[in-house]
Amino acid sequence: MKTKLHFACIIFIISFFVQAQQQPKGIIGSSNWMTNWTSFKPAGNDYGEATNIIAGTIDKDTRLVKRNIYHLVGVVYVTNNATLTIEPGTVIRGDDKTCGTLVITNGAKIMAEGLETDPIVFTSENEINNRKPGDWGGIIILGKAPINSLGGIHTLPFDLDPTLNHYGGQDSEDNSGIMKYVRIEYAGRKLSASKELNGLSLAGVGRKTTISHVQISYSNDDSFECYGGDLNLSNLISYRTTDDDFDFTQGAQINISNSIAIRHPFSSDISGSRCFEVDSYEKVASTDMTKKMTKINASNITLVNLEENNQGLVRESAYIKENTFFNLTNSVISGFAPFILLEGNIGNGEANLSKISFKNVVANNCTGEIESESGSNIPGIKSYYGNPTYGIEYTKMKLNELFSLPNIKGNPDFRLNVNNTIASGN
Repeated sequence: MKTKLHFACIIFIISFFVQAQQQPKGIIGSSNWMTNWTSFKPAGNDYGEATNIIAGTIDKDTRLVKRNIYHLVGVVYVTNNATLTIEPGTVIRGDDKTCGTLVITNGAKIMAEGLETDPIVFTSENEINNRKPGDWGGIIILGKAPINSLGGIHTLPFDLDPTLNHYGGQDSEDNSGIMKYVRIEYAGRKLSASKELNGLSLAGVGRKTTISHVQISYSNDDSFECYGGDLNLSNLISYRTTDDDFDFTQGAQINISNSIAIRHPFSSDISGSRCFEVDSYEKVASTDMTKKMTKINASNITLVNLEENNQGLVRESAYIKENTFFNLTNSVISGFAPFILLEGNIGNGEANLSKISFKNVVANNCTGEIESESGSNIPGIKSYYGNPTYGIEYTKMKLNELFSLPNIKGNPDFRLNVNNTIASGN
């Protein structure tokens, strides 16, 4: 009996590892979901002259239509539980001089549901070949989902109207609307050295909000930043952002899947730019430590640095700070130095490392593996994540060997190349 039980356990363990190895890695899809609605060369797109101005406050249900081109002037607030609906194919151009910014306040909604063949575009007001990162502000959504700041309510440091700039609450199911098949280009104005707008800021946003098929290109700060909240994110693209691609803080509870960050080595911020930056708080003193700490479950993620010659401002793909939970599975990371960086001394001891897991992950052409910022316990970290249960595979492949079509000048396809052994799970 014991022999049979022992044999059954061995079979179970073997089947577990085989199944894990056969899970598809990186972004997935039966077809290339990055085609049709995306643009990787927006500097040359002719969006037409604005025909209508959006300014001030929108305090009743409003619809933006495709036949018009809108000029977003100053900070525009959607208030009073109003819904801003945007038709597929609509273009909104953010004003440079007044830092055009759209704010969906607590209780209001944005219904921006484009189509694969007719996306909604938020972009710079500047003309062809005269656009640059930070030409305008960006989009801010303020919701009622939990955050871990003291008092459960917080404000963003963006010089917004103090009577409207608040987010947080107790409603994890809060619904701030839909953003689907949307492009956001050249946003992320730096207001000062310490105040920087993102392409899309999601503050206390609840899980009934839909954020899917959103491309943010040439943001001058982060592409996507979540301040607390509880969200399922999918099919996101961050392209050539200056700072972080995906930033999570204030107890954010996030599931992010089938998403990609494409970094350029000469697009980087002096503060340090990563694909993922994950922390639970900025200061312990302003945090309710009885609340949830940040927890990120990331699956089928592709993080890629386009430079293959170790030049430029290349850093780690992800920077993980203390008291955070980060799980990365079925993913592909290529071209970073190192693969992962852990803040300070959090690499010391299994109690910390057990909060951070990497399973069925390919780390390609990364200079360095999982490292500690303090430089301590490197052997311990290597031993911990070297356990076969994690299934981290370090490879040395060219981008055109690893991916189907990693050519930004055409129609890129960053699904794994079906001809390599990584894609086949062997």
